[in-house]
Amino acid sequence: MVEEVKYYKAQVGIELSGSRLDQALSALFPEFSRTRLQNWIREGRVSRDGRAVCRPREKLFGGEAIVLEAKLDDQVESRPQAIPLKILFQDEAVLVVDKPAGMVVHPAAGNPDGTLQNALLHHYPELVQLPRAGIVHRLDKETSGLLVVARTLAAHKSLVQQLQARTVRREYLAVVIGIPTAGGRVDEPIGRHPVHRTRMAVVSSGKQAATNYRILERFRAHSLLRIHLESGRTHQIRVHMAHVRHPLAGDPVYAGRLRLPAGITQELQDFLRAFTRQALHAKRLGIEHPQHGEPMEWMSEPPPDMQRLLQLLREDMNSD
Repeated sequence: MVEEVKYYKAQVGIELSGSRLDQALSALFPEFSRTRLQNWIREGRVSRDGRAVCRPREKLFGGEAIVLEAKLDDQVESRPQAIPLKILFQDEAVLVVDKPAGMVVHPAAGNPDGTLQNALLHHYPELVQLPRAGIVHRLDKETSGLLVVARTLAAHKSLVQQLQARTVRREYLAVVIGIPTAGGRVDEPIGRHPVHRTRMAVVSSGKQAATNYRILERFRAHSLLRIHLESGRTHQIRVHMAHVRHPLAGDPVYAGRLRLPAGITQELQDFLRAFTRQALHAKRLGIEHPQHGEPMEWMSEPPPDMQRLLQLLREDMNSD
């Protein structure tokens, strides 16, 4: 692992008089997270008027000269791989990626490489110094669509804060089994399944999660929904829609055994049998730009397999 050390200097302004050291450093060096700054303080990497300080809670009076020894070690150990990426937008602060279904976002047990993270490190080697190569949120392997990636520490901190404040706008398209009577909101906590530990479930001990959905089209035995997330839990849409008895078409984990509706065309029957991923696409993504604060938004059309599914569902509706 490569380690790079940079020194940052600043003077504590009178407006920070009475502040804790870690609070003042967050204001003076906003490109770094509070947790990272606290760790550096404890490691003796911060000096106040030439004297090392190791207590994040130490009070400041104003006027002190601060020197920060920032340890910018490589945050990622996965190797770069020459995997094609569809980049919808890039500037010096962020990237917006249109992820295909079938691509894992970052390495984990069972998926050591071939991930979005490996691809990012090949195309943008400088991302090695950011946590998870700048990835701040993720999509399931078989979910397609939009992801934002930070290119600087300051952008990473800003995007994480926006996600925590729930100001990132994420809209999905989903094909679900059955026909809801109307749109709705699912507000149920999500946590690890008590028996099947690789799954998530609605459990009372889980983390708060809320999903809003609206009906865009109704078919013979399926519906196309527009879904808006208020939170970002693992498998959230898949778990919540299964909870209200409208699981995602093709979902191999939460949809249960395939049941083909009576009366559908043979072509649709064959396609549904072969469609073995959740019919879910991250269509719209909106953020406040980390540098200038202006709202920005991107759109992505569903991939060919999901478009073909919708085409066959529409044709089936008109086949009677």
